[in-house]
Amino acid sequence: MIHPAWLPSEAFRAIGSRRVLVQGSGPLADTVRHEVAQACARFGGVVVPDRKTAELILSIAGPGGEGFRLGRRGDATVISADGPPGLLNGLFEVARRGERAFGPGLADERHVPALARRMLDHWDNIDVHPVMGQVERGYSGGSLFWQDGRPRDLGRVRDYARLLAASGVNAVAINNVNVHATETRLLTDRLTEVAGLASTFRVYGIRVHLSVNFAAPVILGDLSTADPADEAVRAWWKSTTARVYEAVPDLGGYLVKADSEGQPGPFTYGRSHADGANMLAGALEPYGGVVHWRAFVYNHRQDWRDRSTDRARAAHDHFAPLDGAFRDNVILQVKHGPMDFQTREPISPALLGMPSTRLAVELQVTGEYTGQQRHVCYLPPMWSEVLRAVAGHVSGLAAVSNAGDDPFWTGHPLAQANLYAVGRLAWNPARDPIAILDEWIDLTFPGAASELRDILHDLMDESWQTYEQYTAPLGAGFMVRPGHHYGPDVDGYEYTPWGTYHFADRDGVGVDRTVATGTGFTAQYPPAWADRYESLATCPDELLLFFHHVPYGHVLHSGVTVIQHIYDTHFAGAHRVTAMRERWQEAAGLVDPALHARVTERLDEQQRSADEWRDQINTYFYRKSGVPDAHGRPIH
Repeated sequence: MIHPAWLPSEAFRAIGSRRVLVQGSGPLADTVRHEVAQACARFGGVVVPDRKTAELILSIAGPGGEGFRLGRRGDATVISADGPPGLLNGLFEVARRGERAFGPGLADERHVPALARRMLDHWDNIDVHPVMGQVERGYSGGSLFWQDGRPRDLGRVRDYARLLAASGVNAVAINNVNVHATETRLLTDRLTEVAGLASTFRVYGIRVHLSVNFAAPVILGDLSTADPADEAVRAWWKSTTARVYEAVPDLGGYLVKADSEGQPGPFTYGRSHADGANMLAGALEPYGGVVHWRAFVYNHRQDWRDRSTDRARAAHDHFAPLDGAFRDNVILQVKHGPMDFQTREPISPALLGMPSTRLAVELQVTGEYTGQQRHVCYLPPMWSEVLRAVAGHVSGLAAVSNAGDDPFWTGHPLAQANLYAVGRLAWNPARDPIAILDEWIDLTFPGAASELRDILHDLMDESWQTYEQYTAPLGAGFMVRPGHHYGPDVDGYEYTPWGTYHFADRDGVGVDRTVATGTGFTAQYPPAWADRYESLATCPDELLLFFHHVPYGHVLHSGVTVIQHIYDTHFAGAHRVTAMRERWQEAAGLVDPALHARVTERLDEQQRSADEWRDQINTYFYRKSGVPDAHGRPIH
């Protein structure tokens, strides 16, 4: 039994119990008609042929566009859409509002997405990778798209497309950015699989993108080089792309990870990332396709003894000098922080320093470093801070999906809220993330008792901050077990080549990234930001160890020392998880027993893990500093 997530049948009761008129033609209008007909058949409503008796009117007023106007006209609620995509978006807006969409006090509102491209990246492999499995950094079962090296049934993919459309997502990349040998062939002899997925997503207004291997001309055996300046290479990509668009005329474009963590790229041939991206952009341009080019490029063979090399600098160092050099159909995809989806990072300065380049901010819904969907960790409060900070600097959002073939879609049932919210925030970054959580609760648990609503808010509202409390402190990051990245290992990456250091010693902890005495990373920010981070007097407590190496006795703005803050927060975080477990038991009988059991099992693991984090972090820093806990609590 597959959980319906935020689209149970009951979510369409308000629509399906009324007289509804749908006006418009084309595949998306047909999808809206199908949704309305299904709802009316279930709840006793009727599809009517004209406006005379209609209580809900869904019509297309323009030739294209995703926006729509919602309001009351006489006794009817009316969606006037800019185009077929807007008609579908308007339908789901009415579903979200339920009965509130039909009251006489409904305000007349215009709805237009803030970000034009709202994409989910799937790190799915066709062949099971010996280390990363079917889905790289996937914590929700297997792939929705492939199993045993072959395509899966597309029925569930259609259900997934429907869920994404209802949240505001309009694009997906279907395969892993680390493109292995079999996946490289999606460009050629496995192109029918791409076409099948594209046709399934298409009926819900979602365009498919394909992750491609920069060295595909070599790997597929056609050429001896992938040099973007080579005319034969350019011709290969043009002819290959032409065949791709014959099979998938509305392909969104390509996603590329190049010169990063062993992936091939233009550096092999002495070319720049602009050279590489622009070559592919030229092949895609006749078809309206774009290149999403990831800015995740850094030295992963760093000497840990060398404190002058700073992984945080990498994206800005590599790409800011190229600002203005990319073609118009290149979108530079930049991780929201300068490192790698840590629980707490500053905004990547590359997102603030490239005004002449199209940018998309990259988020991670799958919780690689935030509990891996074994912990409750509602991430939209973090994402909201990011999106507000980069408003006006980015035109798109890409997020690594957390969905798989798990019966609950996301492993942890409450992690569905993250998947739902990323689309809603991409549509409107100004939305309150807690209001989005309320919206998800309304849809997922129709008619939820106020007691259940209160329980869910108690568990989820501040769960990101709770996770931060019992894991890496004050922006330090990467105190995780190498490889799988789950659970504590304070020095796990400290002497490795990955550039993920905290430099804890007997006297202090943190990375000096200042201009005055450190790596100079702060200078990559605009002046006001740089000044704030450079000074100990103004650097925010939560990012202190990201920017500064300080003694354990350094007093935070909160009034406590660094070492005491570490002790206090780790005891508090683990204690908070205990309270969450107890609170969830009150939900027994208020939700489906299978869902309650799954969340209970995950909370049990969260408690075990939080206790382990607390004990390892506190013991590590006690042994380093020699400073006891002021409150005399047990430290090993």
